[in-house]
Amino acid sequence: MSDLFDIGRGQDNQPLAAALRPKSLDEVIGQDALTAEGSVLRRRIAANQLGSIVLYGPPGIGKTSIARAVGEMLNKEFRQLHATRAGVKDIRQLADEARIRPVLIFVDEVHRFSATQADDLLAICEEGTADFIGATTQNPYTALPKALVSRSTILKLEPISIEDMEKVLDRGLARLGASGVKVLLTAQQKRIIAGRSGGDARRALTTLESLALGHATGDTIQITDAMLDEVYRAAPVNHDRSGDQHYDIISAFIKSMRGGDPEAVLYWLARLIHGGEDPRFIARRIMIQASEDVGLADNTALQTAVAAAQAVEMIGYPEARIILAHAALHVARAPKSGSANHGIAAALTAVANEPPLPVPLHLRDAHYQGAEQLGHGGYRSPHKDPRGWVDQVYAPQMQPGRFYQSEAREAPTFEKRADEYWERITGKPVPRRFGRRD
Repeated sequence: MSDLFDIGRGQDNQPLAAALRPKSLDEVIGQDALTAEGSVLRRRIAANQLGSIVLYGPPGIGKTSIARAVGEMLNKEFRQLHATRAGVKDIRQLADEARIRPVLIFVDEVHRFSATQADDLLAICEEGTADFIGATTQNPYTALPKALVSRSTILKLEPISIEDMEKVLDRGLARLGASGVKVLLTAQQKRIIAGRSGGDARRALTTLESLALGHATGDTIQITDAMLDEVYRAAPVNHDRSGDQHYDIISAFIKSMRGGDPEAVLYWLARLIHGGEDPRFIARRIMIQASEDVGLADNTALQTAVAAAQAVEMIGYPEARIILAHAALHVARAPKSGSANHGIAAALTAVANEPPLPVPLHLRDAHYQGAEQLGHGGYRSPHKDPRGWVDQVYAPQMQPGRFYQSEAREAPTFEKRADEYWERITGKPVPRRFGRRD
């Protein structure tokens, strides 16, 4: 499979991304921590004891390229398998080959391996028959068989920075120039291509190649803004709705709402919308945060979130983006209280781990004949007291603040007003998670 940075091997029809693949780690751009002198990968190569390696990161950042470069540096035959197509028979055939000559087995999308496939591969690696590198876009600690994770060194690759992506483009421009096609980009245009690649070098080089296609050797091509617009008109954003990026972006969106940063909320929301995320999913997350993070500080946040969820069911994109922004900004700008979330979590822990409390006799159902003979009675209704409250036990041996602790702060929120009301009526302080702020 073609991947980024393939140094030309005399194949004129190679895609640009494949023609620029590195032969050594020194030629890899944008993964300095992984390829630096003294790194784990370098030390293993120097000792000729690669073992089992898993490269983890988003698409187009050089996982296959690094694996090929390692094979070149170790002077081993590079044998590539795809997890969805390779069977146990293929793995065993590679083991037979490895007993004859040095082999590096590379498995793309290794997270798709079955436990049986992984067991066969691990047996080969543990015997020292062959070295192994797997590549995955999924979190290996959750997506790979545990046996494979425990026997492998996990190396995480990061998206390529814009500055490094410009170096990738420079390399691509030089390659095109050497083939007789001179492409002229302004610094701003190069920055746009680098930025819109989403950290994916293959995408950046494919864009550059698209701009150069159809021109004869000896041509000089001045790229215009109109040409860039045409290339990007239907280009999708780099957003995998089933992978780590989905979870990372939704996590950033949630934490930005919790942190009250409206700029970040709108940016991450735009990333989700532009990536084609289901508006109902986004609305569900906003509803959750309205209770989890805002809670009693502003009860209307949940009302807004529920209304938004109902509205996007009826409206959909593109107008749903406004409704989602409205609800997300309400959650972000509202004062925060996690007392409902923390309180129910503590109560559930107690219920799961402690003997159940008996229901006090005066709280038990007394709406049937014979209840009084069983001792059910004595309940006093707060509605019959002028204060709207009576001092009676509702849960025996329950200390105030064990579950509910107010998170009211300086803002005149519902929770703060409720604290003041109950302290005035009962003459008792309301337990506070962060202590009194009066």
